[in-house]
Amino acid sequence: MESKKTELSQEKPLNELLSRSMVDIYVGPENTHWVLHEKLLCYHSPFFRKTFYSKSNTSKTFGLPDEEDLPFKTFVGWLYSSSLPVPREEADLGLQFDLYLMAEKFQIPALVQDILQVVREWYKYSDTYPGLRRVQYIYANTEDGSPMRHMLVHSVARLMALEKGIPAHWDKALRKNGQLAVDIIRAIQEWRLDEEVVPDARDDPADAEDLVPEDEIADAMDDSEATVVDSPVEPKHPEIPKPKDVKKKGDDLVKGVEKLGLNEIPNGLTTGDFGTLR
Repeated sequence: MESKKTELSQEKPLNELLSRSMVDIYVGPENTHWVLHEKLLCYHSPFFRKTFYSKSNTSKTFGLPDEEDLPFKTFVGWLYSSSLPVPREEADLGLQFDLYLMAEKFQIPALVQDILQVVREWYKYSDTYPGLRRVQYIYANTEDGSPMRHMLVHSVARLMALEKGIPAHWDKALRKNGQLAVDIIRAIQEWRLDEEVVPDARDDPADAEDLVPEDEIADAMDDSEATVVDSPVEPKHPEIPKPKDVKKKGDDLVKGVEKLGLNEIPNGLTTGDFGTLR
């Protein structure tokens, strides 16, 4: 990271890159014409460097029919001013993400870093997290190792760790996109959390029960009650009179429990503890 920062900080001043040689770029289905300084464009982009400095290519014209006009216009503005438009609302981030994909395609590290900074600051100061639609868009158009993908995944991982539950739309998306789910788990692993702050389900039940949501406990208790059935009816046999002084089997156990009382349970719990398990 330090080498990249050093490289970006040693950029040549604009006046040294405004050569006399110009190139013609045609963008989008309407062939919007841009006339740009060849040296400036090739200095920032290895993609255009290979295009215009190739020995087999002497043309100073290049077409980009698959690119959109607005992101490329924003790119040209950045090329000559080293600045990007500041997003005012979440919808404005769409342009930043489109421009980012263009920056990766044209291999422009300085632009990649600037867009990352804009997006990161917007989410930070708006106290929000990337939405599912944004994350899916970046995942569909970048490869593993993409800086923007890395930043979004780590942001979402923090959201998942702090939320009380996974939002329904995220739950559905993670079930369908296994790679995204794996990347979120990896992001959490990279935090190297202190073992003392991570609950351990292998502990004693009294501690492990804290890991189970109350609604799941209630559902489990309801199900257990529903499964209780009466014992099968025993076949009738001639009754044999029993001596009055014969104790029934289990009388001592029943009397022992009665002596304990409902508020004195051997394991230290009280009747108020049942059903909450907090």
